[in-house]
Amino acid sequence: MNIRTQVALGAGKFTRWALKTFTKGGSSMPGKVAHAINPTILKSLAENYDVIIVSGTNGKTLTTSLIVQLLKQKYPNILTNPTGANLTQGIVSTFLNHSPKKGEKNIAVLEVDEATIKHITPYIEPKLFVFTNIFRDQMDRFGEIYTTYQFMLDGAAFAPSATILANGDAPIFNSDELPNPRLYFGFNHTEDSEMMAHYNTDGVLCPHCQSILHYKSITYSNLGKYYCPKCDFKRPELNYAVTALNELSLTGSSFDIDGTTFSIPIAGLYNIYNALAAYSAAKFFGLSTEEIQEGFSKAQRVFGRQETFAVEDKEVMLNLIKNPVGFNQIVQLLSYEKEPFSLGVLLNDNPADGQDVSWIWDGDFEGLHALNAVDTAISGIRVEDLGVRMEVAGFENIKVFKTNAELIDWIRKAPTKKVNVLATYTALLDLRKDFAKEGYLKEGMNG
Repeated sequence: MNIRTQVALGAGKFTRWALKTFTKGGSSMPGKVAHAINPTILKSLAENYDVIIVSGTNGKTLTTSLIVQLLKQKYPNILTNPTGANLTQGIVSTFLNHSPKKGEKNIAVLEVDEATIKHITPYIEPKLFVFTNIFRDQMDRFGEIYTTYQFMLDGAAFAPSATILANGDAPIFNSDELPNPRLYFGFNHTEDSEMMAHYNTDGVLCPHCQSILHYKSITYSNLGKYYCPKCDFKRPELNYAVTALNELSLTGSSFDIDGTTFSIPIAGLYNIYNALAAYSAAKFFGLSTEEIQEGFSKAQRVFGRQETFAVEDKEVMLNLIKNPVGFNQIVQLLSYEKEPFSLGVLLNDNPADGQDVSWIWDGDFEGLHALNAVDTAISGIRVEDLGVRMEVAGFENIKVFKTNAELIDWIRKAPTKKVNVLATYTALLDLRKDFAKEGYLKEGMNG
């Protein structure tokens, strides 16, 4: 270890100590300091770890959490970035906070922003990439889905020997030849039939001949058993597959993978994809079916993903929204709720949210009418845009709040026992902080 690296480590650890001693902490400042002193510091920090990089538009945080939970059944020394600090400085901070143990297998499971992979892999060669999906998201930052995918490819190019474990139901992940070994997961739970994706779906053109893809089954959006009617492009053979959906409810899901039944206390069809990705990664690392079942039974909901807590006598559930596909899946999730509930929707346009909020016009706000929502409120920086979208969707008498204090007071007085809140990233962060100040939950990302 050279002097520059030693200085960077010392400065980073001192910053971490100072933050813990004099403030409430900070997830990425130690990494920012260390990385500024030595931009190659990750090479030293990660050299004794088998690294898994998890990336994709939706599902990164939960997939990372599930992989960690499964691997813990066999490997006790796991490093991860549970606070969602998925940019370079946050990842450096994660390694600064953890020391590898001699004589044990040390594994780092890292959630990494799609555009950040290429800044990480020159210094960390992962053993496994896990690619969840690519949907239209943060248009001002990423542009179209092919730009996002190119970011991921650029990162993978620095690690040609790393295995790519990708969602085989996503056509984009089968569109380029790569030197990396590849494995695929997906759904094989229905009989084949002939269908096409919704007309407003991204990524359904054949990458070889530009014809519109057809499907023999669709789970949601552009995910499914696709094929091109004009050439030989089709879904690859799956190495790991969901073979049955047994139960979908608001409290969890039961499903079969490769003929064996698994359950997770987390709802939503989209989260079964995350569980399947975690299962596949666990199998790659040699876990038994029994160890995976045990790990799934201990799975926990993470920040802003079906996070539930009490506000006085109300049961509040928070869900993150950030793009049309994710929003539509939350609408589908709330359709499992049979009791009447109150609905809050918050829209911000800070950089971490994506400053282009035009995505709300592609989200199925009309589908909210089919839910058991009896009272609706909206808030956030872009509340006026959200109000127009709700009005166009046919909603009347919506309550509009300018502050979180007003929204929390509305929750306390809601006419229903249950309240569901959908919010973009920074709106969710700010709202959680205010809930914490009121004593309704613990402050922090995983509250």
